[in-house]
Amino acid sequence: MQAAANKFQEHLGSYPTTITTDREGYKARPEGTMKALAWFGADDVRVIEAGIPDIVDPDDVVLKVTGSTICGSDLHLYHGEIMGLQKGDILGHEFMGVVDRVGPNVKNLKIGQRVVSSFQIGCGKCRFCKENLSSFCDNTNHSSLQNYMYGTRDAGFFGYSHFTGGFPGGQAEYVRVPIAEYNLLPIPDGIPDEKVIYLSDVLPTSYHTVVDTGVKEGDTVGVWGLGPIGLCAAKWAKLKGASRVIGIDKEPERLAFAREAIGIETVDFTEFSDVPKRLHELVPGGLDIALDCGTFHEPKTMLHKVQKTLMLETDVPETVNEMIVACRKGGSAGIIAAYAGFCNGFNLGALMEKGVRLVGNGQAPVKKYWEEILNDYIIPGKFDPTFMISHRVPIDDMAKLYVAFDKREAGVKKVFVETQFSSPPATGCPTLTRVDEWTK
Repeated sequence: MQAAANKFQEHLGSYPTTITTDREGYKARPEGTMKALAWFGADDVRVIEAGIPDIVDPDDVVLKVTGSTICGSDLHLYHGEIMGLQKGDILGHEFMGVVDRVGPNVKNLKIGQRVVSSFQIGCGKCRFCKENLSSFCDNTNHSSLQNYMYGTRDAGFFGYSHFTGGFPGGQAEYVRVPIAEYNLLPIPDGIPDEKVIYLSDVLPTSYHTVVDTGVKEGDTVGVWGLGPIGLCAAKWAKLKGASRVIGIDKEPERLAFAREAIGIETVDFTEFSDVPKRLHELVPGGLDIALDCGTFHEPKTMLHKVQKTLMLETDVPETVNEMIVACRKGGSAGIIAAYAGFCNGFNLGALMEKGVRLVGNGQAPVKKYWEEILNDYIIPGKFDPTFMISHRVPIDDMAKLYVAFDKREAGVKKVFVETQFSSPPATGCPTLTRVDEWTK
């Protein structure tokens, strides 16, 4: 991926930004240090001692992090597949905490208040933020490389390289949140952290692909990838009235969990290598809706493994091609998986001839959904996110956790990572263990 980035260096320009975005503007407090997970190269992340961030801009808040986690998309960073990574970058975009310091412009958040942070950073003032489409914010990411590749830029993201703004992330004991009143969600007392932390990404992201792709009552839905996003998308699809949900994956533990915990049908693509053929056997005529909740960094065929190795493509179209072929005529296919660049061998003909609506869901606009999910689903008990929490570990173990998460060891799904500021585990949630205990 770095080779692809180098090809675009000649196109880099200078774009103004309205807020302090990267490490050049990082301000550390003079007192003390914090533990943080930082990137130093492909497959090389380390827990380091870093400076504790302080207020930089008047709309900032600094949080004491009470919980963070690893997202499947973090593995793209771990493997060095995302452009713009720099050694020492602090990772992590799913986190929550309590307010520790507030900037002079912040009036609606108080020290000690519990909040969840959006994984993206919106300005609150552009045309997209005014519609709560926070992931499309025009003003918080000054990456000219992304602007060249996409024609526009996404919002800035926490802990996701300088391709998305260079904001230090939340896999740390403290984090600075810019434009905090827009980007933080206050959490009512009495709801444990484990039930709300995933409002930062996984829950709005999985909800977004279901809503944006148009799942409706009676639909038959295929979900490619049964990691946390795929599992949640399957649950949301059922809540939206889907008559059948079929999950596609290769990991026996994931397939079994999806059947037992969510009650969906599954297809193991190591048993059925022609996934569309198998789906047409199960659903004559094809799926109404197909959702890509997987990953671009694991090609199936030798052709794409070679092309990726040689940097002839950055992303792989195999899942998208399967979805198009597996859909019924006039069906819809949504992409929430985190693709970043270019692919070869896309089945454009099938897309056109079948009239399939291919929906690039985009990064989920967290602001659009998080109050709805909290008030209409989590608080009434209609959706309990704790079903996907498999482990709880201390921040000291985060480097080892990346290795275990990448290898999918010990049935790892979502892991609650605690800091010195965390509350005890909620009833029914995993208790603290060390990674070495369950990876031996």
